[in-house]
Amino acid sequence: MTVTKLLRPALAATLLASVAACGASSVPDVSANTPPSSGPAETRRPADRAPVAATVPDVIGGNAGRAYEQMSSELDMTFKDASGQGRPVDDPAAWKICNSQPGPNQQITKFPVIFNVIKTTESC
Repeated sequence: MTVTKLLRPALAATLLASVAACGASSVPDVSANTPPSSGPAETRRPADRAPVAATVPDVIGGNAGRAYEQMSSELDMTFKDASGQGRPVDDPAAWKICNSQPGPNQQITKFPVIFNVIKTTESC
């Protein structure tokens, strides 16, 4: 029997122990130490739907396509036809922003942020 064959079980055990240690959480388990609550259960909103601590940028008069490109990953937004015709805003680059809800530089308190837009050839 060679030394390599003798070391295989020890190496395998060491590898398994290091993998198990990497998967262990460094956050303490407080649920075991927390006393049960006698009151009603607390209602929580999903983390991804809570309003962010941010303000709406002032993009009034700007191109909706550029605004979408700049903010789409940071902001849940909707574009609506401000002309009253109910047209779908399929290509935001062909539209300009007339106003927003909430307004420019106001804090976001609910989603989605609504940008009222018109065709670039029209007036607000």
